[in-house]
Amino acid sequence: MSQRYIQPLRIMIQWGFLLFSLYLGILFFRFVYHLRLGASGPLPGRPEGIEAFLPISALLSLKDWLTSGSINPVHPAALVIFLSVVAVSFLLKRSFCSWICPVGTISEVLWKGGFSIFRRNIQPPRWLDLILRSIKFLLLAFFLYSIFFAMLPEQVTAFIYSDYNKIADVRLLDFFLNLSGRPLVIIGLLVLLSLGLRNPFCRFLCPYGALLGLISLFSPVKATRNKGACVSCGVCNQVCPSYIPVMSRERVHSEECIGCLRCVSHCRAEGALAMKLTGRKVTVNGVVFAMLVVLFFWGGTMIGKMGGHWHTAITAAEYGRLLGR
Repeated sequence: MSQRYIQPLRIMIQWGFLLFSLYLGILFFRFVYHLRLGASGPLPGRPEGIEAFLPISALLSLKDWLTSGSINPVHPAALVIFLSVVAVSFLLKRSFCSWICPVGTISEVLWKGGFSIFRRNIQPPRWLDLILRSIKFLLLAFFLYSIFFAMLPEQVTAFIYSDYNKIADVRLLDFFLNLSGRPLVIIGLLVLLSLGLRNPFCRFLCPYGALLGLISLFSPVKATRNKGACVSCGVCNQVCPSYIPVMSRERVHSEECIGCLRCVSHCRAEGALAMKLTGRKVTVNGVVFAMLVVLFFWGGTMIGKMGGHWHTAITAAEYGRLLGR
């Protein structure tokens, strides 16, 4: 019961990042709107953090960095944020998905709302769940193969400096501002599914989550069960958004674990569940875990800024040209 504070803390951090993401979106909209109108007055600043929503550009930048030895200046923040997320996942499970990612936050709000309405969430049969979960790994394999194997280094570089990639952020903004047709139907279906299923997009379709899940297998911090203290009440199984049978595991190694600590915070037996380092002797307190998630993510971006790999080299005049002004 003493661990119940973890979830209010996590939700507070989730919503903080969600609101910050919306704030970045508003700033970027003002920047683009000003350029498109050719408005007079000072140009609003472009928030570099918006590049967090360009993971494909980040993967291209990663390959370009590995082959050329330098980080390209087109969307450098995309790579910096991507590497920060990878670092968080390597050290602290897929905690990015349940503590920071705005899509994860919205999805969690939806399935909790569905539970409040219908008094239950649907758990697909194991065979169907395995088939559906494989989709995100197939998508991940497609992107990794296309970028790291099918594309030659010079092709990657050419694409990075292409007009198309330079305004990938604007294209993404336009996509959400002009939702219609098939994309709108698909997003609507995902919203409806999220009322009955726990995190269906994250669990079945997100290739980013698939990559972070594989990386998180090497995380030194994992949910660990003390068999001597466990009373086998099954609450940890019930509250796990990833349907992991925590009660039957001594240590949760699953790539589906999103590090939300719901199993730890809802555990009814004192000392039965905790996040522990490899070796199982050192317990990572919930507050410490939360601080580390934020610190590693924020610290990674700070390192990128200090290294001069944050602000894009695309000038306002170049943006104006690309936007037809």
